[in-house]
Amino acid sequence: MIRFRDRMARGRTETGWLDSRHSFSFGDYRDPTQMGFRTLRVINEDRVIPGGGFPTHGHRDMDILTYVLSGALAHKDSIGNGTVIRPGELQRMSAGTGITHSEFNHSQNAPVHFLQIWIIPSERGLQPSYEQKSFALGDRMNEWTELAAPKAAGAAVTIHQDARLFAAKLRPGAEIAREIAPGRGAWLQVARGIVALNGTEMREGDGAAIETEPTIAVGADTDAEILLFDLA
Repeated sequence: MIRFRDRMARGRTETGWLDSRHSFSFGDYRDPTQMGFRTLRVINEDRVIPGGGFPTHGHRDMDILTYVLSGALAHKDSIGNGTVIRPGELQRMSAGTGITHSEFNHSQNAPVHFLQIWIIPSERGLQPSYEQKSFALGDRMNEWTELAAPKAAGAAVTIHQDARLFAAKLRPGAEIAREIAPGRGAWLQVARGIVALNGTEMREGDGAAIETEPTIAVGADTDAEILLFDLA
């Protein structure tokens, strides 16, 4: 079974510096039918104008992933990290017992476009922690790259949940498949381009909740970038 989440049905927050689209309930956008999928709680697609950003604010008991599509995002937090996140990198911030941070467009000239993702951890009250890694997605066209995993080793960042995040960049005409283990679910998010999931067209911003499908196939009609969450 596949349930598609149309990009135009998402919630929206607009301010003078932010244009944010919410796949699931977030902030002032509340929809009891869209409270997340399994342990995936938030996917926000954010665009921030040059120099704009989120002033210091707090989080607790959430693993927060930031995936930049274009531009650069500056991050500072209360546990001493000050970094810039760029395309091809993934940031993981585990809020645990409590953390404050700020996020600003690193550029005074160009906008930044990114996805912010929240995953509910398997435990509350963890020690706050931070991780950021680079992934050569452009060198690995038309194949899955693991970005996040529980107790990750190697390139992936660690998340505190039985969940994995994969990304792929696809050329027009390419097709990529993945098996979904029995009892698990998957969420596909189209970050760029036009693809077909098991024959159904999806465009940038569209999502899909996948359950009881042993295999999925994603074919690209254009250059495309997709994220896939494998969830218990």
